[in-house]
Amino acid sequence: MSANPLDRYRRALRQFIKFGLIGAAGVAVNMATVTLADNIGRHFFGVHNGDPFLPLPGTDRAIRYYIVYAGIAFLVANTFNFLWNRHWTFRDSHGGKAPFMKEFLPFLAVGAMAQLVGFVILFLLRNPGSPFYLSAPFFTDNGPLYTKRLQWAQLIQIVLVMPINFAVNKVWTFRAVRRRHAASLDS
Repeated sequence: MSANPLDRYRRALRQFIKFGLIGAAGVAVNMATVTLADNIGRHFFGVHNGDPFLPLPGTDRAIRYYIVYAGIAFLVANTFNFLWNRHWTFRDSHGGKAPFMKEFLPFLAVGAMAQLVGFVILFLLRNPGSPFYLSAPFFTDNGPLYTKRLQWAQLIQIVLVMPINFAVNKVWTFRAVRRRHAASLDS
C-alpha cells in the first residue's frame, strides 16, 4: 500500500464510488423487495402496509407491516450488497479476503445497526403524528404504485443511512477483519 496521502484519498474515493454504485443497485433490489412484499401482503393476505403486524404489549402501539417489509428488503439487499462489495469494491484490501462468514457477519451487523436507525426514520416518515410525516398529496398510497408513501419513506431512509454503512464497513468489515485474518495467517 502506498504511503502517499493523495494515493490513499484516490483509493478511498474509488472505493466510495464503487460502494455507491453497488448501493444504487442495492437500492433497486431493496425497493423491488419492499414493493413485492407489500403487494404479496395486500393481494394474498389482505393487509395494508400500515396495518398492525405485532401489537406491543402494554401499549396501544404495534409494529406495522411496513417495518416487516423493510426488514425483509434489508436482508435481501444487504446480502446483495455484501456479495458485490466483497467481490469488487474491497476485493484486494489489506492482504486478501477473510473467510466469507468472518466478513459477512460484521457487514450484516453494521447493516443491522444502520437499519435500526432506518426503522426509526421510516416510522417518523410514516407516522401521521410525526412532524416528518410524508403528508403531501404526492405521497398518498393511491395511484398506479399503491405503495408510494412506503416507497418514498423507504428510499429516504436508505439515502440517510448509506454514509454510516460505508464508513463503518470500510473501517471495520473490510479493513480490520481482513487485517486480523492476515495476521492470524502470519502467526
